[in-house]
Amino acid sequence: MAKVSPLMIAPPLIFAAFVALAFVGMYRDDPNGIPSTLVGQAAPGVPEKSLGDFPVATKDMLATGEVTLVNFWASWCPPCRAEHPKLLEMEAEGMNIIGINFKDTERAATKYLIDDDNPFAGVGFDPQGRTAIDWGVTAPPETFILDGDGTVLFRFAGPLIGSDYEQRFLPQLQAAQGMQGE
Repeated sequence: MAKVSPLMIAPPLIFAAFVALAFVGMYRDDPNGIPSTLVGQAAPGVPEKSLGDFPVATKDMLATGEVTLVNFWASWCPPCRAEHPKLLEMEAEGMNIIGINFKDTERAATKYLIDDDNPFAGVGFDPQGRTAIDWGVTAPPETFILDGDGTVLFRFAGPLIGSDYEQRFLPQLQAAQGMQGE
């Protein structure tokens, strides 16, 4: 009987493990979503530092009795710039949006909001990204939907544009607004 080297068995076993992981990942409830430990929890705080002369974001703004969005963004972030017109549109329709600028310079972020308009009811400035860590933000843009009590209902990683916005974010926002009306 021939002896089989463990080195000959390892590659097929590693391949089988990768196939199993891919299979499990494909059949998750939302394979595109990034799970958030904050869903169902009270929203973390906002930075104490404000951005320029813009209205400062406060913890009270997260629990206004109405659905609120918290959007993490940066002036250097192309997807953030791509979603900016949608944020302006949502703000014009009465959506309460809190902006948290992070890992940016105050000068660049202020110039961006002056040049391209400010959709935010309050703006927090998080240059080191400490608040973003508390929220579990991995990269900008990320948007959180909060209920009227400030509880996180949904986390959306990526820009609020296109079919991803329409198929994943918008239904969650409409559901949150529907719950608020009850």
